[in-house]
Amino acid sequence: MSGEERTNTVDSVDVEISVVIGKTRMPIHHLLRMGRGAVIELNSNENDEVEILANDFPVARGQVIVQGKRIQVEITSLIRRPEVERFLAGHAKAEAGAED
Repeated sequence: MSGEERTNTVDSVDVEISVVIGKTRMPIHHLLRMGRGAVIELNSNENDEVEILANDFPVARGQVIVQGKRIQVEITSLIRRPEVERFLAGHAKAEAGAED
């Protein structure tokens, strides 16, 4: 496979990008009672860094920027591979604990 063919293959891969602006925990019965217009309070404020995920894996951190009606995220740092591996190990432990 030539370099150009590999580039074209990579260009066609879809990646889902998510931005985590905050988290919270609540009992499921509270979630089920929520309706339109309900507000969920998060554990962060407007100046906190956000986490940027690619296919549910943390890849970067950023800052939210609001310009008029547009909301943007500026990448402020990339997450190194060892940090991702620690995240995955912690995530696996949390899932194992939830199954017990």
